[in-house]
Amino acid sequence: MPVNLSAADPVSLQPIAGLRIATAMAGVRKPNRRDLVLFVLDEGAAVAGVFTQNRFCAAPVQLCREHLAGGPASRALLINTGNANAGTGADGLARARCSCATLAALMDLQPQQVLPFSTGVIMETLPIERIEAALPTALAALRPADGAAWAEAAAGIMTTDTLPKAASRQVTIGGRTVTVTGISKGAGMIRPNMATMLGFIGTDAVIEPAALQVLVREAADLSFNRITIDGDTSTNDSFVIMATQQAGHALITALTSPEGRALRDAVVAVAQQLAQAIVRDGEGATKFITVQVQGGRDEAECKLAAYAIAHSPLVKTAFFASDPNLGRILAAVGYAGIADLDQGLIDLFLDDVHVVHQGGRLPTYTEADGQRVMKQSEITVRVHLHRGTAETTVWTCDLSHDYVTINADYRS
Repeated sequence: MPVNLSAADPVSLQPIAGLRIATAMAGVRKPNRRDLVLFVLDEGAAVAGVFTQNRFCAAPVQLCREHLAGGPASRALLINTGNANAGTGADGLARARCSCATLAALMDLQPQQVLPFSTGVIMETLPIERIEAALPTALAALRPADGAAWAEAAAGIMTTDTLPKAASRQVTIGGRTVTVTGISKGAGMIRPNMATMLGFIGTDAVIEPAALQVLVREAADLSFNRITIDGDTSTNDSFVIMATQQAGHALITALTSPEGRALRDAVVAVAQQLAQAIVRDGEGATKFITVQVQGGRDEAECKLAAYAIAHSPLVKTAFFASDPNLGRILAAVGYAGIADLDQGLIDLFLDDVHVVHQGGRLPTYTEADGQRVMKQSEITVRVHLHRGTAETTVWTCDLSHDYVTINADYRS
């Protein structure tokens, strides 16, 4: 069961002018499910994306990078679930190109204007003929990107997710209402540097393409690059922002302007909600854990400690068991790789409970206090290094028996 997460109400999802959405049944892996999603942008829109750091990246990731690197502006996003088209060599790349070419021909576009995305099982041949056969149906079903369309798309990109994930925000810029709406998918193979996650955010904001690329990177760094479920970095993860340029305010050329900051805040808020939803829906998760590391000399060393804690199977299984075996957290900080770390300075808190002071167990700490917190469904771990003023936050979940079961049975 997801941790304090419910499916987004379509009524809460705001429409994006200049964007249309459709879903279709292609039968990529299983029949009778909507496993093909199409985003179509009006002319004049801008698209920017960031992708997995896994060197064994999937064919659609390779093509997206190529298509976004230059040439005509992107006009369509084609997403399939059920098959990752990763570990498929030259044949997989050819099939991804074929999907772009087929959709482009149907829409009177150039193939480079189509961005392909895939998620699902790795090292299986993409059934391109099924995808191509479903494209006319998808195009005929295109409709404005209202709440119902967003919700349907969120369901269409799911794999082992138990709930569709979507979020919206609105902000006033230059006297105009600007909307930001997005969806994401992911529940396993989740680690910073993106994960087996797909994230798509649309906005009607008017923003220069170069500033949009900065925005997508900053938003990813503050959201999808701050989550971990199992420490595995995927072959397919992608995060894209589509700006339709239709809100009617003055062009945003820099995120440092008041207008740029307002848009950035709204996009980051949506991205963080979508990223946290992935953790809350982590495979087999029963607890949502916030890890805060403070007092570092720089953010980089705070991240080292935070990710060491969040990735640790020993820490995560202790949280699943509600076992306040909190020395595991100290051990993770110790092997995180922070140079000349002074353990005698470290404080550790579990929510409101002060556990460790100056590197040792606080005399007033009791295991009953620790267990009280460990039994909660949402927990904050806070470590203070007392080395400086930098800090960071990451989000993770526990590791349960169900995680093993889900991944053992994934292909069956």
